[in-house]
Order: sequence, then C-alpha cells, then structure tokens
Amino acid sequence: MTNILRMSAFADGDGGGNPAGVVLDAANLSDDQMLRIAQEVGYSETAFVGSETDATGRRYQVRYWSPAAEVPFCGHASVATAVALAERDGVGGLTLATRAGDVAIDTERNDHGAIQVAMTSVAPEVRDLDPVILDSLLDLLGLVPTDLDPRFPPRESFAGNWHPVLVLADREIFNQFRFAPKAVAELMKRQGWTGTVTVLREVGRDDFAARNLFPVGRITEDPATGSAAASVGAYLRSIGYASPASAITIHQGSHVGRPSLLTICVPEEGGIIVTGSASLL
Repeated sequence: MTNILRMSAFADGDGGGNPAGVVLDAANLSDDQMLRIAQEVGYSETAFVGSETDATGRRYQVRYWSPAAEVPFCGHASVATAVALAERDGVGGLTLATRAGDVAIDTERNDHGAIQVAMTSVAPEVRDLDPVILDSLLDLLGLVPTDLDPRFPPRESFAGNWHPVLVLADREIFNQFRFAPKAVAELMKRQGWTGTVTVLREVGRDDFAARNLFPVGRITEDPATGSAAASVGAYLRSIGYASPASAITIHQGSHVGRPSLLTICVPEEGGIIVTGSASLL
C-alpha cells in the first residue's frame, strides 16, 4: 500500500500554506498509478520520489503530477518533499532530479526544531510576452493595459515552469479581478504555460502581493507557488529591480483563505533561491 504524506508548504500562520502530496516510495509506480494517486489526493500537485540516482544517497528522482497531468516542476511540493526527506534521512544538502533539471536544496533545523529549506532553482530564463497574447490574457482576466504598473513590463519567466508575469498598479483591481477558468486554461495550454499565471502588486520595496492562477491544473488559484516565486525573482532581476543584497517577500493565498509567505534571494546570476518550510497536515 502506497504511503501518502499530506503536507502544507509556505504557511503564514495556522491554516495557511499550499497543500501537497508526497510519496517517498514511488520507484515502482507507473504513470497511470501516479496520475490516479494525484487525482485521489486532489491537491494542485503530488510529488513522487523514485530511487536515489547516485552513490551519495542525497540525489533523488522526483516527478510531479497535478490531478490533470504531469508537470515538469512544482516548487511547493519540492519544499514539502525536501522536509520529508530530511526527516527521514537527516538534514543537509540534497538534490532533486526533476524533469526541469536538477534542483539543489539545503535543509537545516531552526531553534524550534522545524526543518527550513533553501531551494535553488534551475537556471532561469526571461523573455518578452507577445503583445497579441498579452491582450488575450488581459481580456480573459477582465483587465486593460492601463491596469498594469508601468514600472514593471509584462514578461514570461521560467525557473522550472513558464509563467506569464503581470504587475498591477491598483490595489482594488488586484483584489477584485475575476476570470473564467476554462478559457484561461485553454490559453495556458496553447502557450505551454505549465505553471501559473502570476499576477503581482508591489506593496512596498522588495515586498509583493501575488495571485497565481492555475486552472490548467484544475485549481482556480494557488495558495503558494514556489516555481512562480523563483520566476518572479528572475523577472525582477531581468528588469534591474532586484539586487543580491535584497530579500524579496511574496504574500500569497489570502484570496483562497490559505495565507502564505515566500522569501526569495536573487544572486547576480544563476538560479533563484526560495526559502520556506512545510509541515504535515
């Protein structure tokens, strides 16, 4: 019988965070079995840990499934997996070998005994967002170009999954915009956006509120999105906003009743570092 851990990552207080399933003994599971388990669990993603892939015993094959399909990478499920592995095998460095590439993770216990995770993303990419696609996306979200904060040009950013990144200027519009999940999911599939549509608002220097839309994974809005946070870090670096000295905080999940907090550090080059923790539900 498969043992499924149900965990919550990046919680900002009781009842917060993004739930993820973690299966630590998945080496012999077929694709159909993993998809069925992900559907039964019902979370946005479930991580499946296969066999160790080198002699160190600290490199693990990991695959991620939403209730709809396999996805290349999932940040919050990676953090949950890292906590589960550290509890089982001990804290320290480890590597998750994902379909998006190798993800380096450091784990340690804090003064309260909880395991903290620092996850370095794969090498990110940032590219311009096609104006026609941007217009279609804005229309589906009930937005117009003047709703965008002119300091933050819309882009597509990758740190394991591709995410369109929009930054809105007005607080009320950010809080109240609505969308039709099916139509947005169809656009995401056409564009190869396997992650979320990431909508941000700057609430202070190095401090952002985020809404991450994930209808392509049968989740209307994601409470906490590690891959999107890394992609946001890459995006902010690309426009000259972020510096290695800054720690950027992202507040997410309040719109779905699961407040979450993610912290990202942005080095001058290479992968983006996302920090957080996870606990059993």
